[in-house]
Amino acid sequence: MPANADSPLGYILRRDGIIGLAALFLFIAFAWWYLLQGAGMPEDMSSMSGMEMDMEMIATTQQWTAGYAWIVFLMWWVMMIAMMLPSAAPMILLYDLVARHQRERGGTAASQGIILLGYLAVWGAFSALATALQWQLQSVALMSAAMKLSSAVLGGAILVAAGIYQLTPFRDACLRHCRGPMEFVMSHWMPGAAGAWKMGIRHGLYCLGCCWMLMALLFYGGVMNLYWIIALACYVLIEKLAPGGLLVSRVTGIALIGWGVLVLAGAARIGV
Repeated sequence: MPANADSPLGYILRRDGIIGLAALFLFIAFAWWYLLQGAGMPEDMSSMSGMEMDMEMIATTQQWTAGYAWIVFLMWWVMMIAMMLPSAAPMILLYDLVARHQRERGGTAASQGIILLGYLAVWGAFSALATALQWQLQSVALMSAAMKLSSAVLGGAILVAAGIYQLTPFRDACLRHCRGPMEFVMSHWMPGAAGAWKMGIRHGLYCLGCCWMLMALLFYGGVMNLYWIIALACYVLIEKLAPGGLLVSRVTGIALIGWGVLVLAGAARIGV
């Protein structure tokens, strides 16, 4: 029997939905707070220039020990949570709504926490790869102490590659899955905790396929440049949630290619 909105069961469903939304919001807010505090790096975040100076001091003296690699990994993972989770929130909240109705009818469905863990596991794997890449770039002096590419040629190449990737059919397909949370939940539904975990991983893979080259732009703009991080996070939200997101993606791809060509041309002109 369906629950009336004014019945006790309807109130519980509404209350649980609000609790799930609040928990997700607090999780995202904590990720942004952690970034604003320096993500385990220097504590002085009063200004961007001050932050970069602190970053340069710590990276100049800091060796890549296991402890430091762990800090960098956490920095990347929390950054991915802060940037990517807001755009995945509609899918997670829709899953939670469907799961509650399934349980009401006697079915088996896990809480939103399980699908969230699956989604975050994918970005955790990406963060591990990004940490390893950052280590390699710094070890061959292609990345500055302030966690920004020191090679204009490599930076321009990343911009062009990101722009080309924006225009590929594979990337469009991944973006369409990310832009259709209801379609994803309905077409990929799997019951139980194991099903929720697999759904979270599957959506995370679509999200990764859509945005991994955008996240690679962090190496160009500065891994801990908060202005760059916020700009990319806002762009991801617009692309995935706003009307015309596919058109925005194509325009951005063309703009990135043009930007990259200008950077490469400038590098060739000055001989770097």
